[in-house]
Amino acid sequence: MASPIQRYTAKLILCLLAGSSSTGCSHSNQSDSPQDQTRVLVGARIYPSARARPIDDGVIIVKDGRIVTIGERRAVPIPPSSDVLDCSGLVIVPGFWNSHVHFSEEHWNGADTASSPGLARQLREMLTRYGFVHVLDTGSWLANTQALRRRVETGEVPGPAILTTGPGFVPEAASPFYILPAKLPELRSAQDAKAQVAARLDEGADAIKLFTGSVASPTRIVPMPVDIVRAATAEAHRRRKLVVAHPSNNAGVEAALSGNVDILAHTTPDGGPWDSAFAGRMKRAGMGLIPTLQLWKFELSRRGADSLTMERFIGVAIEQLRTYAAHGGEILFGTDVGYMTVYDPTDEYRYMERAGLSFRQVLAALTTAPAQRFGVAGRTSGTLEPGVDGDLVVLDADPERDIGALAQVRRVYRRGQPIFVAER
Repeated sequence: MASPIQRYTAKLILCLLAGSSSTGCSHSNQSDSPQDQTRVLVGARIYPSARARPIDDGVIIVKDGRIVTIGERRAVPIPPSSDVLDCSGLVIVPGFWNSHVHFSEEHWNGADTASSPGLARQLREMLTRYGFVHVLDTGSWLANTQALRRRVETGEVPGPAILTTGPGFVPEAASPFYILPAKLPELRSAQDAKAQVAARLDEGADAIKLFTGSVASPTRIVPMPVDIVRAATAEAHRRRKLVVAHPSNNAGVEAALSGNVDILAHTTPDGGPWDSAFAGRMKRAGMGLIPTLQLWKFELSRRGADSLTMERFIGVAIEQLRTYAAHGGEILFGTDVGYMTVYDPTDEYRYMERAGLSFRQVLAALTTAPAQRFGVAGRTSGTLEPGVDGDLVVLDADPERDIGALAQVRRVYRRGQPIFVAER
């Protein structure tokens, strides 16, 4: 394992490569200490949470990785010998979650031995440059993603906190056609489901993913039998772990509902609109929804669909989200990035806005909702307040005025340390 000085030296080199000497926000009293110093961000408009009123000309003080003070500049004294960052004219929000990512592209292979700068660059391009401080990987090879996570957590590679399900489980003989010749693990019976879920959690998975509807061919979606879904979910819940479902169509949603799954990983525009009764059942079941609206544009574009077909299909997904949000259903932000090769999430924000979600609702989907759902709301609450981790995103513009500003990221901090600095 690298020594603290080696880790610091590696981080310093990576920060320089990332452009930390650029003209993002201006520093005074820059410290080169490898230890956590007091970091102060001043002058920005701050949104402490999805519900709190904004603080104009605000100050955030972070020490030893945690926020110690937040307030208006006129009321907050700046500690001497602090690392002060002038963020005048910028906006600060809590660090983001992407609750649906994949570390399955070929360039993630060999994460235990890949170069640190290479991994840092890949994390930056896919995630941190867009403000993602926490991610849920919903399908990759478990050991490889765990190796990536270890290198991030030691400080060797700057990156987000990673939770992972490992490979998803599919119905018998129903691996998704789009990953063939590779095959995913099959659940053949309730007893088999219980045993395989237990083994996956013993290997260190943080959650379980089920293909409750698996696209076995371009024209055939295979639902997972409800007794198998229930057995898999019961074992995960016994171990206090969440279950995420890939439904593909409304039959897949039904299997997830009947099987007590916690989170839907997609909307299902193939299944047509969700009526009020259907959305009400989902809400009463306490089901979270990751809409992945941008994914449908990606899929249809690469299949050569015309613009009218694309608009109609995406429109169904948007209406499904609108219906569920109107029923008070929990929305979790996620894009399926890593399977989807378009990394920029701007379209997802704009589609969510088209579905009637306000900036505050989108911010909750990015912050407080996943923090609570994934059980880390004690220290990583999705808010900016004293005592929580210094997970911050510095934006160029105000997303309350333009939702697309959520993707215009200047700087990203995880526990008070920069993991992305834009080149300016």
